[in-house]
Amino acid sequence: MLNGFIFDLDGTVYLGERLIPGADRIIRRLREAGKKVVFLSNKPLYTREDYAAKLTRLGIPTPSSEVVNSTFVLIRYLEKVAPDAKVFVMGELPFVAEMARAGFRLTENPDEIQYVVAAFDRTFDYRKYNIAFQAIQKGAHFIATNPDRTCPVEGGELPDCAGIIAALEAVTLKKVEVIVGKPSPITAQTALEVMGLGAEECILIGDRLETDIRMGIEAGMKTALVMTGVTDPKILEASPIRPDYVFDSIADLETLLR
Repeated sequence: MLNGFIFDLDGTVYLGERLIPGADRIIRRLREAGKKVVFLSNKPLYTREDYAAKLTRLGIPTPSSEVVNSTFVLIRYLEKVAPDAKVFVMGELPFVAEMARAGFRLTENPDEIQYVVAAFDRTFDYRKYNIAFQAIQKGAHFIATNPDRTCPVEGGELPDCAGIIAALEAVTLKKVEVIVGKPSPITAQTALEVMGLGAEECILIGDRLETDIRMGIEAGMKTALVMTGVTDPKILEASPIRPDYVFDSIADLETLLR
């Protein structure tokens, strides 16, 4: 029996500021049936509270405890492996603020930096690029929030964290060591811990084969692909990654509740 439903956000529950039709009804029905719900995002642009507020504003009342984003996962990861690390964050202000709030020592001095964290960053510039380059050359660890090539938005896509990672790999000749976001088992395990459920009790619903569906399969969960995001029929047909279910949209999850 499925007791836990893990939802990707962008392209699955909403696109930009537009809720996917039927998403509010499905989430409400799941909660009324006593199912546990968690929302996942690889984007470190906003806090968990921000994502919860957005879902609530769009008609899905949500506490921040039901949101797992790559910032949350990365902070938990670093708290385990290097709680006292000096960190340089290539990210936007909300992500930097979350890292500081978690107690990490943030620095822009390449001689002090122990971890360079690459993230989806629309404020990426040469100054940040050079600080990260110099730090990695001096031996700093190189990790990242998420591997996404693009981020789906209304009307198209935006360049995502993969470009930042590639830029640093190109000049340092060093590969990123850890990417904590989907499809990493680090994110899968974090979501399961938040729900207090085993993988066999859960289904992951998302719009990306290479992140959402791959992570769910590798974690031992059921998976459902929705066609409201970046995956189209041609991509699905050509992919070796095979979800358990394919739905036109989140509204079609109704069939799993009968």
